[in-house]
Amino acid sequence: MGNYLAIDVGGTALKIGLLTENGDILKSDSKKTPKTLEAFYQLIEETFHEYKGIRGLALSMPGAVDSEKGIIGGSSALDYIHGPNIKNDLQTRLGVDVELENDANCAALAEVWKGAASDVNDCCFIVSGTGIGGAVVKNKRIHKGQHLHGGEFGYMIADFNFETKEMETWSHVGSTVAVVRAVAKAKGVDVSTLDGREIFDHYHEDSDYEKAVDKFYYVLANGIYNLQYAYDPEKIIIGGGISVRDDLLDEVNQRLDVIFAHFTHAKIRPVVLTCQYHNDANLLGALYHFLTVNS
Repeated sequence: MGNYLAIDVGGTALKIGLLTENGDILKSDSKKTPKTLEAFYQLIEETFHEYKGIRGLALSMPGAVDSEKGIIGGSSALDYIHGPNIKNDLQTRLGVDVELENDANCAALAEVWKGAASDVNDCCFIVSGTGIGGAVVKNKRIHKGQHLHGGEFGYMIADFNFETKEMETWSHVGSTVAVVRAVAKAKGVDVSTLDGREIFDHYHEDSDYEKAVDKFYYVLANGIYNLQYAYDPEKIIIGGGISVRDDLLDEVNQRLDVIFAHFTHAKIRPVVLTCQYHNDANLLGALYHFLTVNS
């Protein structure tokens, strides 16, 4: 039958997995992300030839990925991936089919395939970490939108001051970085002296922690509420670094209680879950995308 090579391309490292057609990870590795396009191609080619009988290459990539054309728009920490036809270039080098998809979309597809959204057709996937990303899934397929920006929830305006006309996006005010930044400002210390996990773990013990974390959860619940009524998905799945917290769903649901108590006309409460696949999500989702396209 043969296996598949899946690679999750990040700004600092490539996560590499040898996967079966069923999504079982046989081997995994990590290599430093090259600094040039040619070095990037060479590393993938070398990695590909480390294994025998590879049937295809599945890539999880940052940016606005046009999977059909094989070109990546937008911007990311890797300037050199934006512009060249990565799909065609690697197919020529490797002699096998190559498919690529946006990293947030891959994380969502892992949940669609085998995880928290495997039993529904329509869902939204929120990636909450240093920024806010996500994906919109319709009939178990990613809805990318006309400009490949479907699911870019971080661009949504989350805070608007009508008097000053100042406005901030969900990524700016609702990321974990925003929590650390707010605490640093309140305490008059440098951001680098604070640990985000420490703030979340002990936020009930410090008034500055509590204010910042409370806002984070309210902004997250607000975004979830808006997505429910904009798209009406069957489930909303939360991924990203925050999703590993055992108290996350309780915290979100407490804020949703407040929202629904205020808007009593709103009757459709979001079904909110955390993702099942964390570090392996992008590898699994990249493979699922590959298999779907080549079925």
